[in-house]
Amino acid sequence: MSKINKLSKSPPAAVEEILYRLGKNIRIARLRRNMRLEDLAERVGVSRYLIADVEKGKPTAGVYAYVGALWVLGLIDDLAKVADPDRDREGKALEAARTPKTAAKRKRSLDNDF
Repeated sequence: MSKINKLSKSPPAAVEEILYRLGKNIRIARLRRNMRLEDLAERVGVSRYLIADVEKGKPTAGVYAYVGALWVLGLIDDLAKVADPDRDREGKALEAARTPKTAAKRKRSLDNDF
């Protein structure tokens, strides 16, 4: 029997809310396309129970199921924006703080004169 990690047992409120909204959005997209739960599950390659868990925003549903559902629904391109390094303000600020302000000293070249 596999262990359920602590994060999936009791995720932070922000994680729980995002998963809930993502699942809700996937459900709305599926219904707008007039797809049954079974149809989406078959195209993703998972059980209908797993897709039902995705639509409920359960943290134990694998990321493959979420991404697969987005792919089938034609919404995968929006996922490319997630964690885009160009949109990471904090990471850019930390990187800029580590960048040296002056150029490194030039190393002397070796003499081949023996």
